[in-house]
Amino acid sequence: METRKVRVYCINNKQNYEVPVGTSLKEVLGMIDYDWKGMDVLAAYVNHDLKELGFELYLAAAVFFLTYDNADGRRCYTRSLNMLCQKACYDLFPERILNLTYHLPNGQYAEFKKADDPSVTVPTTEDDLKKLEKRMWELVNEDLRLIKSKKTNSEACQTFLSHNQTSKAALTKSAGEFFVTLYYLDGYGDYFYGPMVYSTKLINRWSISRYSEGFCIKNPAPYKPYQLPEQKYQKKLSDIFEENRNWCQIVGAKDVATVNEIINLGYGKMAIYVSEALHERKFAKIADMINERRDEVRLVLIAGPSSSGKTTTSKRIALQMKVLGLNPVIVAMDDYFVDRLLTPKDENGEYDFESVYALNLDLLNDHLTRLFNGEEITLPKFDFTEGKSSLTGNKIRMQKGDVLVMEGIHALNPVLTSKIDDSLKFKVYASALTTLPIDENNYISTTDCRKLRRMVRDFKFRGYSAEETIERWPSVTSGERKNIFPFQENADVMFNSSLLYELPMLKYYAEPLLRRISPMSQASIEASRLLNFLSRIAALTPEEIATIPATSIMREFIGGSVFTY
Repeated sequence: METRKVRVYCINNKQNYEVPVGTSLKEVLGMIDYDWKGMDVLAAYVNHDLKELGFELYLAAAVFFLTYDNADGRRCYTRSLNMLCQKACYDLFPERILNLTYHLPNGQYAEFKKADDPSVTVPTTEDDLKKLEKRMWELVNEDLRLIKSKKTNSEACQTFLSHNQTSKAALTKSAGEFFVTLYYLDGYGDYFYGPMVYSTKLINRWSISRYSEGFCIKNPAPYKPYQLPEQKYQKKLSDIFEENRNWCQIVGAKDVATVNEIINLGYGKMAIYVSEALHERKFAKIADMINERRDEVRLVLIAGPSSSGKTTTSKRIALQMKVLGLNPVIVAMDDYFVDRLLTPKDENGEYDFESVYALNLDLLNDHLTRLFNGEEITLPKFDFTEGKSSLTGNKIRMQKGDVLVMEGIHALNPVLTSKIDDSLKFKVYASALTTLPIDENNYISTTDCRKLRRMVRDFKFRGYSAEETIERWPSVTSGERKNIFPFQENADVMFNSSLLYELPMLKYYAEPLLRRISPMSQASIEASRLLNFLSRIAALTPEEIATIPATSIMREFIGGSVFTY
């Protein structure tokens, strides 16, 4: 009897294949003649669904194989690297729990906790790291399969509890799914909310190094030449993560499961009130820092990545400055754009509007110098429709107690205000940096939080669909890597704009937008990933959302703010 076959179209090389029913993607990959440019194939899209290479084909499919140059390929690699580390720690340190927490600029922060008391951190030693690295490479060299398996909810919870992963067990139980996906590595079962690579031999570029009380797991950079990043200890960034941890503890939230419990028990409004009060204290503290230097500071510069809440941050700090007797004068950095025809171009010959040289730096520095010398200037006005600048703005002269406030992506780049003495500047970096974990070894991506914020805002105020926001996001992050992140440690202070209740709030707005994306759209893969993530979050009710203050950063994205944007 002839074996039934299915048709497979490989998008990478635009070729059709006939393969027996039940053939795995790994086997299909072996049939394909294609130059992967020295990179390992890590996973694949099958009819716009992300799948591991062990996935078996029973129906006709369009397949696109993924390497590390694809965002989902990188996520697949990172999940697998984290499981490799988790398995090695399980083998070496059974009396400890490995917590994989927030993302650092150069990797993933991890630390050990006592298994019998997870509130106690076990400081990582150099000897621990040597043992850990040795065991991880042993697992890599053994070329072990990462095997996917479906378990009942109770079986999965029991597995997690046997590893002292109480948060993961609680979240799995509350999700209410009858079957739960697990992956197994040499008998160790775990789940990292997405497909894994086929074998440990593919997890072949990483390093680990001491960081604070724990260590940093470094995987390759997300752009060519995909090298391991250099070790950097960014104290200000680490401090802001620790501050966020403390804020979460104040509200009684240690992970997504406990936040869900807070919401489901009807304490959503209290979470909003406390979170906003913590923000207010931070704004006041920043204003105090500026006031302490009131005899010298003439310029407050505020930078941050997309959807970090820079605009509201600048307005909230300005309010607190007024309370202290300072007079903040807000100057729009966007009005200093050069004429569109003079905008520099990128490597593709396109206008690079995110370059610092898209701004008229000479005019900006001349205006600042003259203002600080007591002279009057006429501010420029940029016409975004015509793409031209003209000196038709307001006339201003600085008075006693005046402090200029400017916000924009380049605010911390020294090139922007190169002719102004640093003693006259106070620099603020704003971003949404959450340390709230999903469970013991899965964290909430700050990039995902900002993407959801932008999605909601773009739909409500800019006429863009969720699909368009997703499609534009790679160019946004590319600009951030070049223009924002390298300068974040230049800040005098960092402000964390994340709020404990924001994911439950964003779920209410973002889920309907994501569900509108067609399964045929290229954005559907990312939409499915975000929907899967949001499915684990309890949503705020409209009544609870209505209690968010009109001055909140969240109002910048959902509307109802007292500020003009």
